[in-house]
Amino acid sequence: MHFPWAELLVASSAALSATPGNTQQIGEVGIQGVVTASDPALGVLGAYGALRTSGRTRFSASVGGGASGGEFAWRAEALGHFLLSPDRRRGWGAYVAGGVAAVGGPVDRGYIVLTLGAEGRPGGSSGWVAEVGIGGGARIGLGYRWRRFPRTWRK
Repeated sequence: MHFPWAELLVASSAALSATPGNTQQIGEVGIQGVVTASDPALGVLGAYGALRTSGRTRFSASVGGGASGGEFAWRAEALGHFLLSPDRRRGWGAYVAGGVAAVGGPVDRGYIVLTLGAEGRPGGSSGWVAEVGIGGGARIGLGYRWRRFPRTWRK
């Protein structure tokens, strides 16, 4: 099978991660579940990875497997984020994100994704995340992220 949206997703992720100065960037990994109210509805659980390329920007990629219409399905996303409170070590911070998603299974499609998110302790070493938005229908995401900060980032 040929998935042109998956090729676009992989190329976008590679281009975004090939930025100079990676030693000063904040790395994130996590787990994330995404549910979309599409036809048929989709639910996936998978891996998440991201790089914060500046104080307020982050580029992420995620891929997960699950079910749609009683059959196996997968979803991959590449998103750019704008963080409103990136340094908060307590409480929560909001962000907006947009990008592309590729879905395979009963329906093979690509989507534009727009989402609003909240994450616990965005300036801390780990925290929860909750998102609402659109991208293949109404989209809800829940997860947990771990962060690795460069030694020079905190004073």
